[in-house]
Amino acid sequence: MLGIAVTGLDCAFPGAADPEEFWRLLGHGRQAVGPPPPARGDGRRGERPAGYLDDADAFDHAFFGIDAAEAQAMDPRQRLLLQCVWRALEDAGTPPAALAGTQVGVYTGTMTDDWTALQLADPATVSARTGTGTGHAMLANRLSYQLDLRGPSLTVDTACSSSLVAVHLACTALLAGECDHAVAAGVNVLLTAALDAVYARSGLAAPDGRCKPFSPAADGIGRAEGVGAVVLRRLEDALAEGRPVYAVIRGSAINQDGRSNGMTAPSRGAQREVITAACHRAGVRPAEVAFVEAHGTGTRLGDLIELGALGDTYGAEDRELPCHVGSLKGNIGHAEGAAGIAGLIKAVLALHHRTLPPGYAAGDDTPGPGPERAGLCLPDRPVPLPPRGQLLAGVSSFGMGGSNAHVVLGTAPERPFAPPASDAVPRVFTLSADSAAGLQRNLLVQSEALPDVPRSAFAAACWTSNTVRTRLPYRFAAVATDPAAAARELRAAALDADVFGHSDRFARPDGPPSVALLFTGQGSQYPAMGAGLYAAVPSYRRHFDAAAAALDPHLDHSVAESVLSGDERVNRTERAQPALFAVGYALAGMVADLGVRPVAVLGHSSGEYAAACAAGALTLPDAARLVARRARLMGALPAGGAMLAARCRPEDVRELVRGTATVALAAVNGPRAVVLSGSRTELTSIQRELTAGKVGSRWLPVSHAAHSPLVEPMREPFARAAAEVPGKVPTVPFHSTVHGRRCGDSEALDGAYWADHLTAPVRFADALRGLYRAHRPTHLVEIGPRPVLAPLAHRLVPLPKKACRHACQGPESTGGEAAELAAALYRSGLDPDWAALYAPAERTPHRLRPHAFATAARFWARPETTPRPAAPPPVPTAAPPDGPEAMLDTVLATTAAVLGREPSDVPADARFYEDLGFDSVMIMELRHRIEQSFPALAAVPLSELLDGVTDPRGLAEHLRLRCSGVRA
Repeated sequence: MLGIAVTGLDCAFPGAADPEEFWRLLGHGRQAVGPPPPARGDGRRGERPAGYLDDADAFDHAFFGIDAAEAQAMDPRQRLLLQCVWRALEDAGTPPAALAGTQVGVYTGTMTDDWTALQLADPATVSARTGTGTGHAMLANRLSYQLDLRGPSLTVDTACSSSLVAVHLACTALLAGECDHAVAAGVNVLLTAALDAVYARSGLAAPDGRCKPFSPAADGIGRAEGVGAVVLRRLEDALAEGRPVYAVIRGSAINQDGRSNGMTAPSRGAQREVITAACHRAGVRPAEVAFVEAHGTGTRLGDLIELGALGDTYGAEDRELPCHVGSLKGNIGHAEGAAGIAGLIKAVLALHHRTLPPGYAAGDDTPGPGPERAGLCLPDRPVPLPPRGQLLAGVSSFGMGGSNAHVVLGTAPERPFAPPASDAVPRVFTLSADSAAGLQRNLLVQSEALPDVPRSAFAAACWTSNTVRTRLPYRFAAVATDPAAAARELRAAALDADVFGHSDRFARPDGPPSVALLFTGQGSQYPAMGAGLYAAVPSYRRHFDAAAAALDPHLDHSVAESVLSGDERVNRTERAQPALFAVGYALAGMVADLGVRPVAVLGHSSGEYAAACAAGALTLPDAARLVARRARLMGALPAGGAMLAARCRPEDVRELVRGTATVALAAVNGPRAVVLSGSRTELTSIQRELTAGKVGSRWLPVSHAAHSPLVEPMREPFARAAAEVPGKVPTVPFHSTVHGRRCGDSEALDGAYWADHLTAPVRFADALRGLYRAHRPTHLVEIGPRPVLAPLAHRLVPLPKKACRHACQGPESTGGEAAELAAALYRSGLDPDWAALYAPAERTPHRLRPHAFATAARFWARPETTPRPAAPPPVPTAAPPDGPEAMLDTVLATTAAVLGREPSDVPADARFYEDLGFDSVMIMELRHRIEQSFPALAAVPLSELLDGVTDPRGLAEHLRLRCSGVRA
């Protein structure tokens, strides 16, 4: 039998709400049997001790989009399985939504069905939802429906072995190619004392409600609740995808006792045969198996027969060490239909942790000497297992009617060593929830768990939070370099929320952000610009290297060396322009890799070359050739040129410029932000006059006077070079700072455009205002080595400062800007492509603390103290409500009753299917309630009643006309 990987799991058992608590309970040898929790105060089980779940009645129905009325009608086993399987899938590194529509098999095991018996006991309470809320079949079918899983979907009932048989069937389906993923689960809930009575009258019930497996004190079965699920993959598929593996199912087998000493009497021969078959399929000798999680219910006859079968197989004479045997029923009780999955999860965790928990609850009497003589050992304390090498384990589960199952597992293959991620690289840890309170709750849960994450695994933990956890409406993102810092951020955000869970730090975006890109021009450069990003962000590094490779053949220096080495010569024009292009191209590529699709682009001066690449108007080779030619020609111009930024209006300097030979108004960046360009001598004279007029100004770090008459000598040779580049029409809206407007649909950025670009003033303010009017972006992202345009933009268009972002923060850059930008856009509704922030080796799942579902909503079947009389039949002559508003009120109340809401929570114009989430079952229930409210319409076919009706208001009008005797 080929290996089946256990890639994910989740569980809730008595005394343990999740796998981590379950493992602690087992390791400490605790037992979790006790009286019913307060929520069970319905009298059906009295005070019978058992292994109870604390929150079996809690269900986060809103998380799954299930209305309260439907949740109330659902078997609690369905509700437990939904939450458990969701968490198991996320634990496997698989977003549940990613499996929608795929061939995922669902195999559930169960036994008793108290819920159905309770629901059908009173015919007056039966509704259309009773069919989907009850029965064994619906346990698996509900999971498949709710998660849109298209593979096999079935519930197994072989009594106590149900869930381990479900595991066997899931493995078989995977190996047969019936599905590529499989979920195997088991669930048990104690709602009545019916089976207790069966056990008691059969002499099988433990008086104190506790199982004492393989103990001289064993005196019968103690019942228990529980739910568990494992996610299974073919081993080769799991390894190929880099999935973490808990353990590997090497082989499994099922059989039947046949005609034994009695239908409920176990068969030593059949148990021996199923164990032998499982070992054969696993390709292992029984003597190689280190331990067995036995069925071990604590009945004297059953335990004696099982030890005999284990001794016949695993107690072989050629063993070097005895085979350890245990049964978790001593800890939690007998979970019946969930017992097999509980034993499997225990064995999986023992292999994963390489530690075997005690075989029975601490404090029980020491077992007798019989097992040792059979080559078996019943440990009474944790047993460390070898830290290296393959370990094997067996799991048994036997049904009351003779259906037996056995599984052989092995430790997971050792994963190849991956070098630890850099501690200094900022990462983004994300969380989302369906409500503000849910987000607060999960922030606290993760903040408690994150400090235990090794620093070397922090990148993988962040990757998992980004890509595995489901993206829900309420969002939070923390940028940090290590787990402890992330934990502090999460905890601070959670504690900042009010009593309802609301916080200004939580985001609930209405949709994805609309982003425009602004490309910075010359003057923003500095030595080693972008070096932090180059070291920290693989995406930036890849795009920068591509730009440098395109530029270098046209230059007499290395762009990468010029930019990254910290060379001060980067401020010279012939080096600055290629360097800025490479940085801008890399930043734009990094932002695109994050999943940002700009609604428009705008470039300031030489920033238009990278902007044109982002808009599809220039290819990288063509842009590199133009940028290099422009830089070399401008760098060869005579020295003495300069550029001066002034805080004044264009009209304030026009007279000053008119009196010069070389100075021009080079850029208008805002109402009181201009740039002058020309000879330094004449600009110095102008600066004195500006200073005298109390106008602030500053010199830009450039060596030549772009956009001035001083660059005219290079226009002709550059125009010839530009004419060789084919002009293209931008495919992304391109707002030209040459024209101060958007380029038209047929307006190509050809050689003539780039020639004019040399000397034309930069009309940044006009272009940006036009961009905002045309596209109304929610965010502006500056593409350049330092924030230059973002502060200007904030003053030009009505966007808050936090919406004007930058991709690189300047000389203080540490490489964290990509993470900060991704976090900000995630909070604003973008679902980034997170791969841009991680090296391939870091894109691996890391197991996080499971999602914490809400527990406020409780659903439990509470019987009435006295039988309820049957409802009287409706009076056929009941008069309909008088008037349209009264009819609408009645319809809203009826619709609300179907949904389990208050009438005030149902909008009159909300569409039944699209807005209120109605399905065919709910429509049938609505019809039934309408017929009860309006007996005169009882014979009206459903097709006529709802023909063309889409919302409560339309239904009310239809009914009003119908009751008036007028056909709608």
